[in-house]
Amino acid sequence: MFLIKLLRNWLTTFGSYLFLMGRSFSRPERMRVFMKRYVKEMSQLGVDSIGIVLLISFFIGAVICIQMKVNIQSPWMPHWVTGYVTREIMLLEFSSSIMCLILAGKVGSNIASEIGTMRVTQQIDALDVMGVNSACHLILPKIMGLVTIMPFLVIFSSTMGIVGAYATAYVGHMMSPEDLTSGMHHAFNSWFMWMSIIKSLFFAFIISAVPSYFGYNVEGGSVNGRAAPWRSASRRPTPWCRRAYSSCSPTCSSPNCCRNAFPNPLNHQPS
Repeated sequence: MFLIKLLRNWLTTFGSYLFLMGRSFSRPERMRVFMKRYVKEMSQLGVDSIGIVLLISFFIGAVICIQMKVNIQSPWMPHWVTGYVTREIMLLEFSSSIMCLILAGKVGSNIASEIGTMRVTQQIDALDVMGVNSACHLILPKIMGLVTIMPFLVIFSSTMGIVGAYATAYVGHMMSPEDLTSGMHHAFNSWFMWMSIIKSLFFAFIISAVPSYFGYNVEGGSVNGRAAPWRSASRRPTPWCRRAYSSCSPTCSSPNCCRNAFPNPLNHQPS
């Protein structure tokens, strides 16, 4: 019974996700507005992530080069093996997979929090009331922007990893730069670079689409996703309320009277 319920919930969530993606990938109503948001999302999700990509890729490339040199020291191994292994790891695994997993935390939380805040504060409801396709207006620029900028981040990550490896050769004197360069050039297959870029496109779509779904369908907030009622019993009446109490007749029967709107929480007696 538990497995059936779990499967039903998963299928319901997956169907809701597909329905939301169908709404998102529709033609934008105003292309100029879409292009502005598209460029903004590329800057916010991609350009703002250059710092963390540079920092992590540089040190990962340096650490890989050091570990390969220390652990593969053998008279039977050629000197260019360290550079060769460093290049393959950066191209095939780190820049396209591990870096995307690291960016999933930063970019995913950014997207989910932004759209979730708009849902809680009823900004998405306002777009729907105005007849705007809120899914296309909010989600499509984020997906397209991240998918566009992610290949450049992958190439930048690979470059910084190789720069970190050369830093260990020149500064740490772990190996000669000539041996490292020889390993970098050995048996280079350009398809590995294209495969890394293709992998990053799938990661970029997942990183942007899944947080968008959970942010768009968020629930909760102050009072179940809505602001607290303005007639709460804990709210003290404003000076306007006191003036209204003092100026209104005790026998007033108007439905707009302040005595009908406020239950007189301070037990204020009209003067």
